[in-house]
Amino acid sequence: MTNQIIARYDIADYAQFRAEFDADAEDRGNASLSVLQIWREGTGRVWVLYQVADGKRALDYLQGAAQVFNGRAGVQNAEYHAVQTA
Repeated sequence: MTNQIIARYDIADYAQFRAEFDADAEDRGNASLSVLQIWREGTGRVWVLYQVADGKRALDYLQGAAQVFNGRAGVQNAEYHAVQTA
């Protein structure tokens, strides 16, 4: 049972990433992902904590359809960690 996903995005440009990230909200919602928190690490990395309603659907989206978002947003690399509240 996945409660949350922590995502790390290595990006080229924060403004480009954020504009595309905001525009992708409906697709993320359809994949059962709700944004809980966003952090910036320096100029080239963003971390996002997602609440997850359906772990399989969320991971399928992040590892598949989200690649379109990644291309538009200038994501150079992304990593996802499914975690549970202890």
